[in-house]
Amino acid sequence: MSSASSFPDSVVSSQPETLTVMGGGLVGALAALYLARRNYPVEVYERRADPRQTGTTEGRSINLALSDRGWRALEGVGIGEQVRSVAIPMYQRVMHDQQGKLTYQPYGKENQAIYSVSRNGLNRVLLDLAEANPHISLAFNQQCQVVDLRNRQLVLRDTTTGQEQVRSFRHLFGADGAYSAVRSVLQKTDRFDYSQHYLNYGYKELTIEAGPGGAWQIEKNALHIWPRGQYMMIALPNLDGSFNCTLFFPYEGPQSFTALQTGPQVRAFFAEVFADALPLMSDLEEDFFRNPTSSLVTIRCFPWSLADEVLLLGDASHAIVPFYGQGMNAGFEDCTVLDELLDQHGTDWQTVFQEFQRQRKPNADAMADLAVYNFEEMRDRVADPRFLLRKKIESRISAQYPDQWMPLYTQVTFSHTPYAEAWANGQRQDQIMQRLMPHIQSEADYDLPTVQALVQQEMNNLANSQT
Repeated sequence: MSSASSFPDSVVSSQPETLTVMGGGLVGALAALYLARRNYPVEVYERRADPRQTGTTEGRSINLALSDRGWRALEGVGIGEQVRSVAIPMYQRVMHDQQGKLTYQPYGKENQAIYSVSRNGLNRVLLDLAEANPHISLAFNQQCQVVDLRNRQLVLRDTTTGQEQVRSFRHLFGADGAYSAVRSVLQKTDRFDYSQHYLNYGYKELTIEAGPGGAWQIEKNALHIWPRGQYMMIALPNLDGSFNCTLFFPYEGPQSFTALQTGPQVRAFFAEVFADALPLMSDLEEDFFRNPTSSLVTIRCFPWSLADEVLLLGDASHAIVPFYGQGMNAGFEDCTVLDELLDQHGTDWQTVFQEFQRQRKPNADAMADLAVYNFEEMRDRVADPRFLLRKKIESRISAQYPDQWMPLYTQVTFSHTPYAEAWANGQRQDQIMQRLMPHIQSEADYDLPTVQALVQQEMNNLANSQT
C-alpha cells in the first residue's frame, strides 16, 4: 500500500484540514481510505448501524459483480488480494430455458471473469480497514438532518438516542446513496438539474440452498440467468455453496408481484416457469413473503459539486439499475478518478471538484443507458439462438481484428475505457452487426468468402471513421 509520504509535497498539505464523508457504505468507506492516504483526518458518518456488529444488511444482501474497474480501486488501497480470497470468479453466463436446458456464454476470453462478492462482506472489509486507519473516525447511527451550506455545518441525529449534534465541515463528500441527504440540499440550489426514473419492475431476493456438505447444486463459477421475456431471475454463487437469487418481476399485471399473494400461487408459478430451480429452493415461500420488494431507479443530476464545499460520489450522483453489474464498479472508479485529480491539483479543491464532475458525468450517463440496455438483453435476448450466434460472430471478429474490435461487454467490464467511449463504440458495432447478420445463418458462414469480404469492408470503414 502506498503511504501518504510518497506523494509530492504539493499534494499533501502540511496541516491537513479535516474532510467529512457522509455515508459509510462501499463508496464512502473506500473514498475515506483514499483520502486518508494523504494524511487528511477523515470523519465518516453513516445513517445505519455498524453492519459488523448487527450482522444485518437492511435488505441489501444482494451479491455484487466485481470487475476490472472495481479491482483497480481496491488494489489502490492495497486490499485487492484480501477481497479476491473471498470472491468467486464467474467465467460465463449460464442460461436456463423453461424446460431446464442450459446454454453457455463466456463473458470474455479464456480465464476472464467477473467476481461474485457479498455486499455486506465487502463493506465489512472496507470498514475494518478504515477503523484501523489512525486518520479515519467512524460514527454510525448518525442521520443527517440538516446540511447548512452557508455556515458549513451538519446537524446529525443519533438514531439510537435521539440526540442531535452540530458538526462543522470544510469539504463534504456525499456518498450517502441513491436517496442522498447531501444531494437533497444541493437540489434546492439554483440551476440544479435532477431526474429519477423507476422501471416498472421490482426485485426480490431469494435463495438456492447449498447441497450436502456445502456443495454447489448448479455450476459454481457462473452467473445463472432464467430469461423469460418480460421478467427474469438470476443467481450468483456464495462461498458456503448457496446462491443468492434475484427475481426481477413487474409490479403489476397478470404475472407480477401483485398477482402472487399466497404460498401456493408462488410455488405454482415457479413450478411452471422456473421448474429446474424450484427443487433447489426449499424456503421459497418464506423468502418470497419475508424479503422486501425493492425498486429499480436511475438517478441523474448535475452539478455534482458546489464550489469547494460539497462533492457527490457514487449513487448519490449517478444511481443506476443493476443489470450491467457496474453500479459498485462505477462508484469505486469515482474514487480512483478523485485520487488521480488530487495528484494533479493538490489542495485546489474547487478545481478538483469541477474537473471530477466534468470527467465523470458523461460516463455516468452512458453507464445508466448501458444498464437499461443490458436488462433488455438479459431478459429478452440471451435465450434467442440468433442472439447467441451474433455473440459468437462478434467473438470471431474480435479475434480476427483485435486492434479494431473489442466487444462492448469487454470494454465495459474488462477494461478501463471510459463508459461514454465504450457506449459510442458499442453503438457503431451494433450498426455493423445489423448489416452483417442477414448474411450469416450459422457460425460456419463467417468463413465464406462473401462474408469475409463484407467484414473486411466494414473494418476498413470503421478504421477510416476513427482517423
